[in-house]
Amino acid sequence: MHVPDGFIDAPVSIAAGVAAAGAVAISLRGARRELDERTAPLAGLVAAFIFAVQMLNFPVAAGTSGHLLGGALAAILVGPYTGVLCVSVVLLMQGILFADGGLTALGVNISVMGVSTVVVAYAIFRGLLKVLPPTRRSVTAAAFTGALISVPAAATVFTAIYAVGGTTDVPVGKVFTAMVGVHVLIGIGEAAITAATVGAVLAVRPDLVHGARGLTAPLKLRLAGELVDAPAPAAAPAAARSTRKVWATGLVTALVLAGFVSFYASASPDGLEKVAADKGIDQKVEEHAAAGSPLADYSVKDVSDARLSGGLAGVIGVGVTVVVGTGIFWTVRRRRAQDPAATPTATPVA
Repeated sequence: MHVPDGFIDAPVSIAAGVAAAGAVAISLRGARRELDERTAPLAGLVAAFIFAVQMLNFPVAAGTSGHLLGGALAAILVGPYTGVLCVSVVLLMQGILFADGGLTALGVNISVMGVSTVVVAYAIFRGLLKVLPPTRRSVTAAAFTGALISVPAAATVFTAIYAVGGTTDVPVGKVFTAMVGVHVLIGIGEAAITAATVGAVLAVRPDLVHGARGLTAPLKLRLAGELVDAPAPAAAPAAARSTRKVWATGLVTALVLAGFVSFYASASPDGLEKVAADKGIDQKVEEHAAAGSPLADYSVKDVSDARLSGGLAGVIGVGVTVVVGTGIFWTVRRRRAQDPAATPTATPVA
C-alpha cells in the first residue's frame, strides 16, 4: 500500500507529514518506556523482518497481490510506540534506497501503514485479551484478529486522505469500495503471517512478546480436588536471559526471505496499485525522486541476473534496516539505573 508521489496534493501531503512527524516524536518518547538494552536490538530485528516480509507479495485475487504492512506484528512484539518507529524506519529505507513509496508521500505512508495499523491492531489486541482466557492461544488469536482488521482500516484511512487531497476526480465511494474490498483479502494474509510469527516467538521465548507479558496462565495442579497454581520452574530471570540466539535466528530468517524467497513472490500489482490502475487515480503519479538509486525497484544496478540482483538488494535492505533501526532504538532506549550498592564510596580519612 505504498502511496507514490502525485496521488495526494501538496497541502494534504504536507499536513500528513506534520501529523506523521508528531506521531514519530510521541513514539520516540513512548519507546523509551518499552525498550532497554535487551529489547532495543530485537526492535531493530523486527524492523528488518518486516522489510524482508514486505518483499513477499502473495496473490489475493485475479491479477492482484498483497504484502505485510507490519504494524500489528511490530506493536505486539515490541510495543505500540516502538511499532510505529519500526514501520517508519522500513518506509524510510524503502523510499530512499529502493524508490518504493513517494518521498513527498512519506508522511501519508507513515500515517496509513504505520500509525493507523498500530493503533487499530493494538487496541483490538488489548481489548480481546481483556475478555479472553490469559493463555498463549488467546494471544495468538487476538494477534490474528487485530492484524486482520488493521489492513482494511489502513485502506479506509487512505481513502479519507484521498477524499481531502486526491489529485484526480474519481468518486470517493468507488475508491473506498475497491480499496476496502481488496484489503480485506490482504488482511487475511497479514493476519496469518502475524499470528504465525507471534505464535512462534511465544513458543520459544514468551518473555520477548511485549503484548503477552504477564498474560500467560500458570500451570494448574489438582490437589485434594482443588486446582492450585503449580510452582514455577527454577529459571534465570527474564531480564537476564540472553537474546542472542533469538536475534541471530531472526536475522538469518530475514536474510533468507529477502535474499532467496523473495524471488518467488507474486509479480502482480498490490492492492493500491491495482485499484489505482482500475479506477484511474494514478493519472498524475510522478516519477520517484530516488528512481536513479542503484537499488531502485529492489534490484542492484548493473547486475544482469534477475535472481542475483533481487537477492542482493534484499540482503542489503535487511542489513541497512537492522543497522539503522537498532541504532535508533539503542539511542532512545531506557537506561538501566545504576545499582547504588555497586557504586564505590569514598572512605573518610582520619
